[in-house]
Amino acid sequence: MSRQSLTIEELNAVVVSRRGGDPAASYTARLFERGVAQCAKKLGEEGVELAIAAVAGDRDAVRGEAADLLYHLVVLLAASGVTLEEVYAELGRREGMSGLTEKANRHT
Repeated sequence: MSRQSLTIEELNAVVVSRRGGDPAASYTARLFERGVAQCAKKLGEEGVELAIAAVAGDRDAVRGEAADLLYHLVVLLAASGVTLEEVYAELGRREGMSGLTEKANRHT
């Protein structure tokens, strides 16, 4: 029986639990084994696929590609050693700040 929903925190827990797992048995473990560059490549691919689905107006594809994008984002964060809590803290820091101001304040 499949679940009706899964939170990003629950997804993160599953992803983190797969680190160091058997790459032959787990796609997530395989991504970790291949490193940050491969995880970043997959995230980029999923982002492009989501954008294409959105432009095409394909709601079902948008939903599926968004799920893929979130999964690959969580994998990349874990592979990079960045926690969801750190991302949440960064979002909190930006709350109430104009996006234009936030971009101008970034250190590149």
